[in-house]
Amino acid sequence: MSETVPPDSTDPKEPLPAEPLPLGEDWSAGESATTVEAVEAIAQAEDRLLRLAAEFDNFRKRTAKEKAEAFNRGASALVVRLLDVLDDVTRLGESDAAATSYESFRAAFDVVSKKMQKELEAAGLERLDPTGAPFDPTMHEAVAAVAPETSGQDNTVKATFQAGYAYKGTVIRPARVQVYSSHGVA
Repeated sequence: MSETVPPDSTDPKEPLPAEPLPLGEDWSAGESATTVEAVEAIAQAEDRLLRLAAEFDNFRKRTAKEKAEAFNRGASALVVRLLDVLDDVTRLGESDAAATSYESFRAAFDVVSKKMQKELEAAGLERLDPTGAPFDPTMHEAVAAVAPETSGQDNTVKATFQAGYAYKGTVIRPARVQVYSSHGVA
């Protein structure tokens, strides 16, 4: 029987053998079995790790797909709500200009506009028109400044050039405004 080097004098860079080492004078059956059990435990742990990594990857892909599907369902619900407005706009555009007075056309346009605003508000859109309110840089974009007419008007919105919009409480477009400012006049 060939003699093997005891475990404490082996090179630490060498990998552990996959098979049990032959028994020598300094080896006992218990030590050899322990080494084999350790190698098997490491192999099982690596297998579990690979399976968990694959399972997590599948979970990540599934949740991304579910998130995209939920977004599409929500978007399609909004589109369905706007189809009536689209039909009204189409009918308004196809109306005979010669047979329709400006007043009746304007009245129909106002009805369609209000219907559109109602549907968008029901979906969570809020119009921001801050004229007369204190300037808030998180909701307003100052595009012009004028000197205040009274001392109490400083940092107040004088006029709204373009309305802003918030969707479910989050500003998606700030209002473009003119601000009273004693610090700088544009």
